[in-house]
Amino acid sequence: MRELERYYRVLDLEPGASLEEVNQAYKDLAFIWHPDRIPLENQRLREKAQKKLQEINEAREKLRSLKTKHQIPHHSHHSHHSYNSYQPYQHHSPPPPPKKPQTKTTYQSPNPQSPNSRSANHQSPNFRSANHQSPNPRSTNPQSPNYEPPKPNPDLSGKDFSHANLSNKDLSGRNLSYANLSGANLSDAFMHKVVLRGADLSEANLFRANLLLADLREANLRNTNLIGADLSGADLRGADLTGARVRSGDRLLVKLIGANLSGAIMPDGNVHD
Repeated sequence: MRELERYYRVLDLEPGASLEEVNQAYKDLAFIWHPDRIPLENQRLREKAQKKLQEINEAREKLRSLKTKHQIPHHSHHSHHSYNSYQPYQHHSPPPPPKKPQTKTTYQSPNPQSPNSRSANHQSPNFRSANHQSPNPRSTNPQSPNYEPPKPNPDLSGKDFSHANLSNKDLSGRNLSYANLSGANLSDAFMHKVVLRGADLSEANLFRANLLLADLREANLRNTNLIGADLSGADLRGADLTGARVRSGDRLLVKLIGANLSGAIMPDGNVHD
């Protein structure tokens, strides 16, 4: 069960998501993490993207396989093949039943710190939300559902990074709302789903930065270099882009596919409808 939930987490899904949601999440993440989207010279991020893409592929295949098998018991006698994923059909398989009474007795134990808690913490991740007194699943079981990429990311909201060199840094998923990044070098930075709401990015260098699905609401982007930046799907509502560099001659050199620019002040000073 822990392995199954890990696959859901890899796809940014809640356990029990439908096959359609699994397929859609796979398409979105495969697009975001495709190595071809990362500059050739940034080998570190390309290798990271390749590894992430492998994890996404594995998670999609495992979940598709398990969900396909889960549908078989309705008209077949081969339901025992899906016991690892779906508990209601475990009566054909001997291994799972012993685990059920163990986790139940652990959950009902009135004294989690008594010697009887031999199987309490590390064997019962399904009850981690009910047993708040036990921190062990987080610290000793990195394969548990609590172990997910966004967790180690610190909250950087309001921090001062003015004129800092953050070139090629991986800031994906970080919370940098209201941070001071004025004059910072963020060229080739990987900032997928970064939160930059209200942040000061005035005169920052975002050359070829990946800001896919970034939250840039009310951000200060005055005189920012956005040449080559990917802002596809980004939320730029109320952002100030006055004087931002987005063109070379008549050519727009910023990706804004699906970006929300409602109320944003455009580089020419006009407000976007």
